[in-house]
Amino acid sequence: MTYTSDFLKTLDERGFIAQCTDDTALDKALGTDGDGVVTGYIGYDCTAPSLHVGNLISILMLRRLQQAGHRPIVVIGGGTTKVGDPSGKDESRQLLTQEKIDENKKTIRATFERFLTFGEGPTDAIMVDNDDWLSQLNYIEFLRDYGRHFSVNRMMSFDSVKLRLEREQPLSFLEFNYMILQAYDFLELNRRYDCTLQMGGSDQWGNIVNGIDLTRRTDQKSAYGLTTNLLTTASGAKMGKTAQGAVWLNQDLLSVYDYWQFWRNTEDADIGRFLKLFTELPLAEIARLEALEGAELNEAKKILATQATAMCHGLEAAQKAEATALETFEGGGTSDDLPSVDMDAALLEDGLGLLQAFVLAGLASSNGEARRLVQGGGAKVNDTPQKDIAAHLTKDDVVAGAIKLSAGKKRHVLLRTR
Repeated sequence: MTYTSDFLKTLDERGFIAQCTDDTALDKALGTDGDGVVTGYIGYDCTAPSLHVGNLISILMLRRLQQAGHRPIVVIGGGTTKVGDPSGKDESRQLLTQEKIDENKKTIRATFERFLTFGEGPTDAIMVDNDDWLSQLNYIEFLRDYGRHFSVNRMMSFDSVKLRLEREQPLSFLEFNYMILQAYDFLELNRRYDCTLQMGGSDQWGNIVNGIDLTRRTDQKSAYGLTTNLLTTASGAKMGKTAQGAVWLNQDLLSVYDYWQFWRNTEDADIGRFLKLFTELPLAEIARLEALEGAELNEAKKILATQATAMCHGLEAAQKAEATALETFEGGGTSDDLPSVDMDAALLEDGLGLLQAFVLAGLASSNGEARRLVQGGGAKVNDTPQKDIAAHLTKDDVVAGAIKLSAGKKRHVLLRTR
């Protein structure tokens, strides 16, 4: 359909929208003829100390909601993390201790401050923890008041459940309860903050619909759901995952330089799509960049990398990462801003094995992987290709206090002596 509200129009033009429970009514509520500010939320469980690039599209939906004059709510799942969401999972999620959940909460909270404006104003974002209400529930009362509104037959039809059952993989009663708790989150947010919109990835569709139904059945109020596709790259790889692991948004887990490099390495076929989703460049400029061909396409990738990195880590850090890449790849230099790993200088006294050095630097996960890297011609020390798997590094390899190790053309680490 053709949207008239700024929010849905922007999401549609930039390729965010997968499904909506009632396009027409939501578009009207969000528009100038609606009831004013619409409050919408997305929940994030605390399963790791950082969110990753796979979460970025939903974070940007909240950002777009606020830019359109509405109020975003970030729900930190301190309560639901204790249960585990089966959506999109092939097996039960490892349950975390309360201490670990609390640690993860703190680091995840900081991420959102880079994307949203928090405060007390009508469109300022707020952050809440669903443990505040879920931990207070009386189980018997909860079952009596809300359990009767959920059909087990319908719950069994949701993809998150069907996937596990079809593969004959266990689905615990604990996980089966997750969708009820998420539905209750929506009801609670509606009561506390007049929240009428839940957003998320397409794997959350069933959970979102449950929340809408519960709100309608118990309080006779209208609510809406909006999802975005779970992104994969043009080659079919899951967004946010690389051979080296997750692309974290927390720079303590992934350097700004490596984050910039992730976007710089975008496949040619994904450039236009990613520019629309992950930058705020005008659509006309994106169309121009998308039309570039050959070597000029690399300039579009650099712009994507710098724009996406600036949004997450700030413009200064993004420009610094770009300058580091320029010096390293095009200038043939060794930049101090490359990711670095400290090591004891004593390791070089008797010689540090080349394979061990690449494992120590995090450029290989094992000696076997490092051996294959050397044998495949992808290992360099101080920009010099290495062919001898039995080679050792010594203090003579230290240049300006560090040894530069390279795995292929794009991954570099400085081993710094101390």
